[in-house]
Amino acid sequence: MAGIGGSNYWEDLRKQARQLENELDLKLVSFSKLCTSYSSSRDGRRGDTSDTTPLLNNSTQDRMFDTMSVEIEQLLAKLTAVNDKMAEYTNAPGTASLNAALMHTLQRHRDILQDYTHEFHKTKGNFLAIREREDLLGSVRKDIETYKSGSGVNNRRTELFLKEHEHLRNSDRLMDDTISIAMATKENVTSQRGMLKSIQSRVNTLAS
Repeated sequence: MAGIGGSNYWEDLRKQARQLENELDLKLVSFSKLCTSYSSSRDGRRGDTSDTTPLLNNSTQDRMFDTMSVEIEQLLAKLTAVNDKMAEYTNAPGTASLNAALMHTLQRHRDILQDYTHEFHKTKGNFLAIREREDLLGSVRKDIETYKSGSGVNNRRTELFLKEHEHLRNSDRLMDDTISIAMATKENVTSQRGMLKSIQSRVNTLAS
């Protein structure tokens, strides 16, 4: 522990922590802008039916997202390691008299690390949610365009089918009407024949 007993070592650790914190702050700002621009660019291209440009732009943003995620994770790991060394220093022999002040400083750096870690995971989660949502919407739009591209043939087939169906219905209706007329005529003839027989019978009765 002798190598970490001097105040210069503590100051070096604080300097490293501040430098990493500054780098993380800049990275997280850029990371947040990337997430926002990804959503905005997707929204602006929703009315565009061309696939080439959106795919190229999205691929570029996805690569930037992956690269920045790795860089931020590495910085967070380095800052965690520095905080661990600072915690180790506060437990070193000869620092008891300064322990309260050291612990206060260490806690501040820990809080900053926690905030940056939370912000990173929040932004990353938002980005992934937006990408998943937009990929799903893109898939739906593609299905709609595919349907529309074949709708001319489908509509023509549907129209012919409906016309044929209506023609069959009309034919059935006409046949039903014809049968109904024939049945009514038959009943009328039968009724008239019965009346004639009745009249003839009465006439024969009177004649006799």
